[in-house]
Amino acid sequence: MSINKVALPGNVVTRIESHSEIFNLTEVLHDLKHYLPAQAPLKDFIHHNTLHAFQDMKFFDAIRNASVKFGYNISLSLNEYRAAYESGRITEKNLERAIDSRTGSTNVANWKKRLLIENFENRNLPRIGAVRSLWKKEYKIDMDSLVHPNLFRIICSFLDQGISIWSFPSGDKNFLNAIRELETQSHVSLFRSKRASRLIKSGHIEVYQLLEILVGDEKYFKQYLFDQQFAHQGWSGMISTIESQPETLIDRKKFTLQDLIIFELLMEIDAMDDHFGEKWQPLCSHISTAPVDLFDSAPESDYYTALSIWQEAFEWGYHDEVLSALKAGRKPNPEKSARSFQAMFCIDDRECSLRRYIEKADEKCETFSTPGFFGVEFYFQPQNGKHITKLCPAPVTPKFLVKELGNNNKLKKDPHFNKNSHSFHGGWLITQTLGYWSAFKLLLNIFRPTMSATTASSFQHMDRNSKLTVETHHPEHKERNLQVGFTEEEMIIRVENLLRSIGLIENFAPIVYVVGHGSSSVNNPHYSAYDCGACSGRAGSVNARVLCHMANNLSVRKALRTRGIDIPAETQFVGGLHDTTRDEIEFFDEEALIEKNAIQHKENEQIFLRALDENAKERSRRFESIPTKGNAKSVHDKVKLRSVSLFEPRPELNHATNALCIVGRRSLTSNIFLDRRSFLNSFDYKVDPEGKYLTNILNAAAPVCGGINLEYFFSRVDNQKLGAGTKLPHNVMGLFGVANGIDGDLRTGLPSQMIEVHDPVRLMIIVEHFNEVVLQTIQKNPETYEWFINEWVKLVTVNPETGALSFFSEGEFVPYEPTASVRRTDNIGEVIERETENIPVYILN
Repeated sequence: MSINKVALPGNVVTRIESHSEIFNLTEVLHDLKHYLPAQAPLKDFIHHNTLHAFQDMKFFDAIRNASVKFGYNISLSLNEYRAAYESGRITEKNLERAIDSRTGSTNVANWKKRLLIENFENRNLPRIGAVRSLWKKEYKIDMDSLVHPNLFRIICSFLDQGISIWSFPSGDKNFLNAIRELETQSHVSLFRSKRASRLIKSGHIEVYQLLEILVGDEKYFKQYLFDQQFAHQGWSGMISTIESQPETLIDRKKFTLQDLIIFELLMEIDAMDDHFGEKWQPLCSHISTAPVDLFDSAPESDYYTALSIWQEAFEWGYHDEVLSALKAGRKPNPEKSARSFQAMFCIDDRECSLRRYIEKADEKCETFSTPGFFGVEFYFQPQNGKHITKLCPAPVTPKFLVKELGNNNKLKKDPHFNKNSHSFHGGWLITQTLGYWSAFKLLLNIFRPTMSATTASSFQHMDRNSKLTVETHHPEHKERNLQVGFTEEEMIIRVENLLRSIGLIENFAPIVYVVGHGSSSVNNPHYSAYDCGACSGRAGSVNARVLCHMANNLSVRKALRTRGIDIPAETQFVGGLHDTTRDEIEFFDEEALIEKNAIQHKENEQIFLRALDENAKERSRRFESIPTKGNAKSVHDKVKLRSVSLFEPRPELNHATNALCIVGRRSLTSNIFLDRRSFLNSFDYKVDPEGKYLTNILNAAAPVCGGINLEYFFSRVDNQKLGAGTKLPHNVMGLFGVANGIDGDLRTGLPSQMIEVHDPVRLMIIVEHFNEVVLQTIQKNPETYEWFINEWVKLVTVNPETGALSFFSEGEFVPYEPTASVRRTDNIGEVIERETENIPVYILN
């Protein structure tokens, strides 16, 4: 069956093909999109499970299949595990427990001996590339080196978002039609021989037709296309994402994965014709033994069993420490009392330590954590902005628009990047004048780094003195098909949901701070990965201000009072933004504070500043260029200087070392040192006995925190294929991706400078609630349940009345007794000053 279309003048017509039951292009394209990387352009860099395509399998089955099929490295090496065992990082007890759970109790002694001395070998060669490798083996040509350089340059030119001086001559055409127009109207051909040029000019191209020329036998067509596209999975994945989500590009382009396949097949035919003329035999003529089907299930082997046992033991080495501390350090929930102030942060693991220092500086305050979009989902349009940005979790599609008004700040400009320098005469003149000044400034910046127009600063996302269109009295008024602002009822719902979800429904302090977070950096294309993931990779400043505006609204408060949430008249919500790189904080709308609260706010600011100094000092222990010992303020000054250094590839370590997500009351963790390794989500089971709000929390925590965790996990164990390698040779391609040099594949995942200190362990989510409620909660949403039942994240419950621990395994909760020894300290600062590696869990006396 073949569905044909009539060719319009000047257009390339592709066809939806299904010539037989053996090869169905629609199914192949669907499968390719499923397995290709799903990383969006840099401006929308959102962490996700790198092996999302295998998530319907159990974790260890999934990584084995990913390794066998695509050649990914999916764990630490045997030598690294054994080194961890020798150092005590993996205990004998945890190793024996892992062997028991994977192979049975009768095999513990035998497997333990083998794991410590046997040289397990992986005898499975990756299946991907098996068919396409025949070009080199039988034809003695390197198809990749012949095709990829030009292919990547043409793709990048077409998708370019503003780096190129001249735009690709495509107009609003799709990729293939733009290529056809170039080929038809140019004096020079894109191809080296005639056949490919004739085919593109004909306007009628079928993938099947091209594969018949190249491969010959249709039973190898699917494997060949997978081999081809996974030879540059970064570019293919980017085009697949752009096809599915065209809004991820500011300057939208019409480009499909099928377009890419057709053009690449044409370039491969052209390469063969250039070498051999048009009379060469297709690949199938050289296949004597059919390769193993790419999608056949990967067989189990002792090699993968050994890796899975070591990985389980490695993870429990840390997780058991945490659970032992939770049990030993359990204390009663404090009585409700008057609070000096309350502060609400994002669940981000980088805010874990800041909360600890704020509570240390003022024991009468109270802190909370919740996803950093603070329950208000919308698009944001800055003053004079041509485009809007999403400020909520990536899967959410908002119906609201918040606009910035009254921003009188002008964007800073830097003469280094003036486009006039690209003209012949202007370029010479600017080089001889501003060029010297530019060189001097660059040299000066190496020795005296400062903030500049090129710095990506979280505080520039919104002007603190501007106004926001939070409310609407005319919901029928639409812009971009979005409602500008929220109605009163919509504000009431969002404020109530947020406050109940964190358990803050009474005993309000005079000031409640709502603090979003963002990041600042120089020379860092992955800056979006450092901002708030709950805000789609942007700073959370606008969300904080919007939520505060809603919570300060008198009509909203009046309605909340009838729903059991009585916010006193003297309580005021104040928005803020924490820059996690520089450890600076900025507050918004302070002029609205009543006199009493304004005085208290000035005192509170000093508490925040002391906490930020201490937080920067704790972070500095990971930075080799900064001595941790010394006065906290002086260390903080060095951290801020480091953040704007052009030569610094690690502005901060972001989510490195993340391993936990704890959902419960603050009393569960307030006296435990977790070394910035935990996402914290405030939750009170008494406010939510049936798990209504817990459902929403876990629906977000599993994919968001789990996605962050797994991207770090896989980027750490395979930084070349599943990560981005080192930043040092990275070139920004078209403002949407990075590649090594100008001819390389787009790099997906995280660069080595973000994962070097990361221990690859799966996330453990710890929930303070009753087993039956948590089980019912995770089973409501099949997509959420998949994360837990297939063991991509681990799940433990803490009984809120008894403190008993239960571990989720094979669809049920089973009692768990931790065995790790518990460390205690009176001075965690001394421990921080002497340690540069991961610090064990401590109970703070």
